[in-house]
Amino acid sequence: MSGEDNVGQATGAAGHGEAISEDRFAAFRNRQFVLYWLARFFVTFATQVVAVAVGWQVYALTGDPFDLGLVGLCQFLPALLLVLVTGAAADRYSRRRIMSVAILLEAMGAAALLAMSWIGFASVVPVFVVLVGFGIARAFFGPASTSLVVNLVSSEELANAIAWNASSWQIATIVGPVAGGLLYGVSPEAAYSVGLVLFATGALLVSLIKAPAQRTSAEPPTVQAIVAGFDFIWREKVVLGAISLDLFAVLLGGAVALMPVYAQDILKVGPWGLGMLRAAPGVGALLMVAWLASHPVKDHAGRIMFAFVFLFGAFTVLFGVSTWPWLSILALALMGAADMISVYVRETLMQLWTPDQVRGRVNAVNQVFVGASNELGEFRAGIMAALIGAVSAVVVGGFATMGVALLWSRLFPELRKARHLSGRV
Repeated sequence: MSGEDNVGQATGAAGHGEAISEDRFAAFRNRQFVLYWLARFFVTFATQVVAVAVGWQVYALTGDPFDLGLVGLCQFLPALLLVLVTGAAADRYSRRRIMSVAILLEAMGAAALLAMSWIGFASVVPVFVVLVGFGIARAFFGPASTSLVVNLVSSEELANAIAWNASSWQIATIVGPVAGGLLYGVSPEAAYSVGLVLFATGALLVSLIKAPAQRTSAEPPTVQAIVAGFDFIWREKVVLGAISLDLFAVLLGGAVALMPVYAQDILKVGPWGLGMLRAAPGVGALLMVAWLASHPVKDHAGRIMFAFVFLFGAFTVLFGVSTWPWLSILALALMGAADMISVYVRETLMQLWTPDQVRGRVNAVNQVFVGASNELGEFRAGIMAALIGAVSAVVVGGFATMGVALLWSRLFPELRKARHLSGRV
């Protein structure tokens, strides 16, 4: 191993005597984190703008909903197929440089889409090729960026940093699609141009981050070294429990794919109401981020996480049975808030319990699990809705998530007993 870990022994033997900062803006007093946060925000915002434009343009060209599925698949498959490579790269090489190169590749992809849109599409095949490139870039970006934040802040600031880091994603995913739709209304070229500028800005901001201390893996690239992330997750029950809890909770409880059905057939609120439904979980999550930034979880972190995963399932059931638009929006906002607390605790525990030299490989596996849970969760919801109806599909999924929370709390007592978010228990 080489280099020093900027979080001291927080990932190994840090005691829980290290206090969590109660300063709401503790992480933002760290210039390196500010640059990182802004870069993540601009990149996520650009991704949302480009995704909306690509989806509209592909559907306008072909009129085939199946092609919209291919748009998502082209971007998810690289993370799955490259999971052994992307995590190992984040542990062996500079995470900051990997982020820069990945963002520049995304900028090149936006430039390619801009050029093709100007020239005119003869086929959507080149678009799918570019989207695969986006998927490859994001496959490397994810583990590197998630692992880098631990190197930029102290263990006392980490929980605060993770809460604010989640806010950048939430804000971008709420505002980004709206901006993408408005820009596409001007022209597809306007959307791709803005995406290109935002990607370039993100790459510049990452380049300004001072190279942090990082424990890099000096292991030769053997099969055993490459699969070390899987091996660590399997042995470390806190990390295994956290990752698998997220996988099954989202897989079983996801209701996003069925929101158009609720908006049109159940709540009868139309496109405007659908926008409100889609935005509600993000608004709830943002409000919870603001609360967590000044009221961090100080004790009984594991129990709190399981409780809010259970509540996420309960609010999903409430959304499923509601026929009142205001109650449905409130239920979705509460779902977003509950999910934010569980994500905050889960991500903090996972980063603290993972040694820096394998953090990239562990985060690569986690990225695939999160992607799989979202993609397969939507597929699960669609299939169940076709078989038993949309309402039953959502309600059954909510109860299943509640069951997962109870079962996992018994299967992973180490995770349930985890108390502090400033180091190992």
